[in-house]
Amino acid sequence: MTHADLVFLGGPVHTVDAARTRATALAVRGERIAAVGHDEVRDLVGPRTEVVDLAGRLLVPGFVDAHVHAVGGGVELGECDLTGTVEVADYLEAVRAFAAAHPDRAWITGGGWSMESFEGGLPDRRLLDAVVPDRPVYLLNRDHHGAWCNTRALELAGLTAETPDPSDGRIEREADGTPSGVLQEGATELVGRLVPARTPAESLAGLLRAQELLHSLGITGWQDAAVGSFGGFAGNDEAYLTAARDGSLTARVNGALWWERERGAEQIPELVEARSRLRHGRFRADTVKIMQDGVAENFTAAMTGPYLDACGCATQNSGLSFVDPEALRGHVTELDALGFQVHFHALGDRAVREALDAVEAARTANGHRGTRHHLAHLQVVHPDDVPRFARLGAIANMQPLWAAHEPQMDELTIPFLGPERAAWQYPFGDLLRAGATLAAGSDWPVSSPNPLAGIHVAVNRKEPGTADERVFLPEQRLDPVTALAAYTAGSAHVNGLDEAGSLRPGGLADLVVLDRDILTGPREEIAEARVLATYVGGEAVYRAG
Repeated sequence: MTHADLVFLGGPVHTVDAARTRATALAVRGERIAAVGHDEVRDLVGPRTEVVDLAGRLLVPGFVDAHVHAVGGGVELGECDLTGTVEVADYLEAVRAFAAAHPDRAWITGGGWSMESFEGGLPDRRLLDAVVPDRPVYLLNRDHHGAWCNTRALELAGLTAETPDPSDGRIEREADGTPSGVLQEGATELVGRLVPARTPAESLAGLLRAQELLHSLGITGWQDAAVGSFGGFAGNDEAYLTAARDGSLTARVNGALWWERERGAEQIPELVEARSRLRHGRFRADTVKIMQDGVAENFTAAMTGPYLDACGCATQNSGLSFVDPEALRGHVTELDALGFQVHFHALGDRAVREALDAVEAARTANGHRGTRHHLAHLQVVHPDDVPRFARLGAIANMQPLWAAHEPQMDELTIPFLGPERAAWQYPFGDLLRAGATLAAGSDWPVSSPNPLAGIHVAVNRKEPGTADERVFLPEQRLDPVTALAAYTAGSAHVNGLDEAGSLRPGGLADLVVLDRDILTGPREEIAEARVLATYVGGEAVYRAG
């Protein structure tokens, strides 16, 4: 008998298989699972076997994040970090302190400010001028769809009252048309293009910083939702390739190649070349990311009807479709024929419909080719479109943390959607009941990368630790087993990791040990669970303490 290298005893072991099997022991040989069962697994313990006594703690498959910006998030951890607070005074002190600590930096960059901190969600350039008057400041907001700039940054970009809005964005303005300091969507690039490009070393350091954090949260693989050689993520591709080649990339990563929305089908040969080039070890880039719309809080998410104003009356604005819907159908059909997976940013109900229409056009033209197209965010989904996910084989990629009552939802979203559309938000339960495949991710650094927090909100539809007892659309809650499956088997499916996401003999030994059984314990305590150890291919990549 060949003994195992690693054996877990004293379960529970939740396998995430179709039968929802529970075991008490698991054995690993090399990078694969050798056995899942009970007392008989002890027979695989030999003199050199590492034995882990679970002592009632839960063993589950490694979490897979289906939508994350790992390199960008890791880089931002080393910049001016405004996360962790919603107080304007804290933001300004952080900017002042960062500028003082980095006197040689030509630009002050970073982000993480929340729209809820400012009236109407809009900060003013003069606030930044008061703490950094002499250097340009460019700070992305929490959702990364807007940027807060000081006057110096606007001057360097040449932005004035006469500067027109770009077709895919908006310059927020004062009464006389002067830019106020906030740029929305594509307008962010009017200043962002002047920010010095990251060096390869900075991108690689950001990736490794992010990987350490993600492993500590039990994440063994992910889909990076913006990989390319230009814009705000220039160098992401080479950072992954470098880490894959030198062995420092321990996670399993699928990169989503960015679709440049100002271009068309002429970029497809470039994507084919990039897919061929960006493949080594645990990294590949066989997905294309198409951002179809913006976000609801700044009224750029594409809706089937107009947004309301503060008085509850219909406006003339229904949001932005960044790619012409007819062209989108053609592009997705061609990408599908070439074997690409398409990863859509689709937040408003019109964008969701346009993305589903594109998937349907591809299926009609090419048949079902096994391409696992998925729609991320899904904030507003028209009820007529819910059944289409299962019919088309389009995967619902959830970011559950957003499906809760909090100021950005209650003050900046619900009043401007109206009661009917507000009730269509994040319909996880409806999608599940309609037969859709569910995957899950974080969109970090937009929100916390912690899968346990995401599972908590998917199950409870309340933020962890909140004193607010309101449940956000309770009929859309998921049970804990289903929510866990979305973060494991569902997201592994999205990433083409058919040998991961569940615990079965022959599968990859990507594993997480939790300090408690979140599937049988109190649902309101799921977010209190902690990761004790993370394994990728049977090798420990994180141990608590």
